[in-house]
Amino acid sequence: MTVSSSAPAPRFRISRYRRSGWLVSGLAVVLSLVGMALCWSNPRIAAPLRPGLDFTGGTQIQIERSCSPAECASLTAAAVQQQLGQISLPEVAGEETPRLAGAGVQVLDGGRSLELRLPDLEPEQTQVLLDGLAPLIGAVNPQQLSVNTIGPTLGSQLLRGSLVSLLVSFALIAAYISFRYDGIFAALALLCLAHDVLITCGVFAWLGLLRGIEVDSLFAVALITVAGYSVNDTVVVFDRIREQRRALKELPMAEQVDVAVDATITRSLYTSLTTLLPLIALLLFGGSSLFWFSVALTVGIAVGSWSSIGIAPTLLPLLSRR
Repeated sequence: MTVSSSAPAPRFRISRYRRSGWLVSGLAVVLSLVGMALCWSNPRIAAPLRPGLDFTGGTQIQIERSCSPAECASLTAAAVQQQLGQISLPEVAGEETPRLAGAGVQVLDGGRSLELRLPDLEPEQTQVLLDGLAPLIGAVNPQQLSVNTIGPTLGSQLLRGSLVSLLVSFALIAAYISFRYDGIFAALALLCLAHDVLITCGVFAWLGLLRGIEVDSLFAVALITVAGYSVNDTVVVFDRIREQRRALKELPMAEQVDVAVDATITRSLYTSLTTLLPLIALLLFGGSSLFWFSVALTVGIAVGSWSSIGIAPTLLPLLSRR
């Protein structure tokens, strides 16, 4: 097809690569679904994503050893878990004694720091646990010792609140898109939204299976942010497509889409890059508490930028013909 002389010739024709883009996105979605299914079938997870302490309840202990990097003896997660299995916790108020065999252990900073995720412990049980670890880890810096406890009731409330927040935000986005655009545009925007959120969740499903990474309330915040960014980027492209439909009525829909995407691709890439730069800074310097939150945002925004350029516009001519 040739572009009319009244229309600017697009430098980049996205429609030429649409099948390759659909294939890549389709494979990513399938892998995401497989990862979430494997998480759900895993008896130790029993959920699409590995839930963190925020949702399950329990005790998180962060320990920093009192030694320099050169003086700290070698330490592995397996050795810590073995030591935990030898600790006998006292009974408290007639309740069942928590089992430490399945505790989550992360060794950080080259063995200088530990992060333990344990069942709900009472203060005296926590002290017994720290005393039992002392022969293995040595002296502990008391100023850097952090013990956080979330009860199972609060954990279930946080999970319920996070799910409600996600559903409400998605419903409001769907209502806005349906009001502003016709049915095809609205359906494609929601398809891209589902695509971006699903792939972000799929990445964390595989991280949960392979590396034991858990999702917390910050992950729910990241998903809501990704949804808003995805819709914003898609709306910009759709607005330009709608303008070209009026200005270039004589051209096929695929040509109109190529012109519209070519006019917006530079803006979309620059916007995504300026958004990713502070996230990269958070990944490098934000510390462990914000690391996986930054990873979720980085993955979601990168995928959202791609779907706004390569998925929604290229599907529009196909759906319009049908």
